Amino acid sequence: MPADTPTELLLIRHAPALTEGRMAGRRDVDADCSDALAFAAVRGAVGGADHWRISPARRCVQTAAVLWPDAEPPQDPRLWEQDFGAWEDMPYADLPDLGALSLADLAAHRPPLGESFLDLSARVVPALREACALGGRVGVVAHAGVIRAALGMALGAAERGLAFQVAPLSLTTIVALPGGAFSIAGVNRMRR
Repeated sequence: MPADTPTELLLIRHAPALTEGRMAGRRDVDADCSDALAFAAVRGAVGGADHWRISPARRCVQTAAVLWPDAEPPQDPRLWEQDFGAWEDMPYADLPDLGALSLADLAAHRPPLGESFLDLSARVVPALREACALGGRVGVVAHAGVIRAALGMALGAAERGLAFQVAPLSLTTIVALPGGAFSIAGVNRMRR
């Protein structure tokens, strides 16, 4: 693609994760891929893409396989969800309440033996910038944390991405403009 042509990042969060009410960042769980209408809506909204990248997490691989059964998108391990360390597999009700933290403090907070959102962003943003360099329309099937990191990248500060809720099986579109700027074209499209 010419350097003066925008790249469209089509960021799709995986279908609902079957977590059994327990934290699953790096814990590899299946996705509920039973909502054929929701998958058809996302497929219709996205159409095709010139390039694909997906997280190697089972829930992302399963989501991509239902969306585009004939494609074999490359997996990028940098697109994994945040590693919640000692919090992985904990019941949601037992997790600490971090609601009082500012976005900057929340982004810097690192669960025991895990990574912070800033760590996640430092891992994810180079992968997304490489995807932008491919040009055209780039489809990415990944996690809420990855999409929030992309939004933080577009807004110029990682912690700003934490202000967004990202629904399962939704589409977020970010346009990488010539010169390195970004435009957020839509968040949580196809949310039901």
